[in-house]
Amino acid sequence: MLDIQPLNDDHHIWARQLIEDQWGSTRMVSRGRLHDMTTLPGFVALIDDQRLGLVTYRLDGDECEIMSLDSRAEGQGIGSALLKAVQQVARAAGCRRLVLITTNDNTHALRFYQRRGWRLAALHVGAVDDGRRLKPEIPLIGHDDIPIHDEIELEMQV
Repeated sequence: MLDIQPLNDDHHIWARQLIEDQWGSTRMVSRGRLHDMTTLPGFVALIDDQRLGLVTYRLDGDECEIMSLDSRAEGQGIGSALLKAVQQVARAAGCRRLVLITTNDNTHALRFYQRRGWRLAALHVGAVDDGRRLKPEIPLIGHDDIPIHDEIELEMQV
């Protein structure tokens, strides 16, 4: 049975390691701003007490930005359940819009989010190239050997 829990002190060591493994560091660049992922709120997905997924987010006025979404077991509804948990937080906080950023190489994520009702909102040409000044460890080549240059912004109304 899938259990979604708020990210708390019991999960932080695991979450930090997952973030470093998946994102290359605990720092994330989004829309020209550097964020420390270890300071963000989030949710952890567990099945049989095994941690299998993590979402982090930040609230900013009437907007909630998904900063990371990771699942260690695809096809089990983990990512969808984590997104729903953040939607509930955003709604309760009075947000009108959920937003997330992915990179131009991440076609898997683009399919995943669009199938769940997210819409393409903006293309930020060269944003990743600029972001490397803040986070030099961002790779030059991504999924499917696609050069990473641009941020793609997706949105969903709350």
